[in-house]
Amino acid sequence: MLRLDELSGVVSGCTKCRLHHSRTNTVFGEGNPNAKVMFIEEAPGADEDRQGRPFVGKAGQLLDKALNALNFHRDKNYYICNICKCRPENNRVPSDDEAEACLPYLRKQVVIVKPQIIVCLGATSARYIIDKQARITAIRGQWLERKGYHITATFHPAALFRDESKKRLFWEDLKSIKGKYDEIVSSD
Repeated sequence: MLRLDELSGVVSGCTKCRLHHSRTNTVFGEGNPNAKVMFIEEAPGADEDRQGRPFVGKAGQLLDKALNALNFHRDKNYYICNICKCRPENNRVPSDDEAEACLPYLRKQVVIVKPQIIVCLGATSARYIIDKQARITAIRGQWLERKGYHITATFHPAALFRDESKKRLFWEDLKSIKGKYDEIVSSD
């Protein structure tokens, strides 16, 4: 089985879809490679493409701040990655063929990291991981178990900048995720 660094090297040379033509960097993933929690969002934005790191822009900073308030840290408690490893132009939602080209990489990341909790950040992530028909407003905060993984979805942090009424629900979801994490850790 590949290690994360080996898989990252494969991803950095990927040409499976048109997004490789406009990328500056691939954005593979970051955090604890043995984390019990994996956060998955749709695709890198401009800041992520420039730095080659996931969730470093304004939305990522908001997520980190909220999780840090729960004493939950990227380098210790979770791993974060994207469905697509390259930035779609103008931060548009990835097309089905772009997402489908990258999903095998994501599946390998899941196998290598072995998280027990998978958190979908936003509607696009939820559609590719939970259900193609999933609507984030209908499923957020709910838990399901599939193939031994505890899976939930919450709003993408960028949505909180557009609609502040989602902040309270997002915070409740993060507390629920931290609670599930604490429950799993205490039973190990």
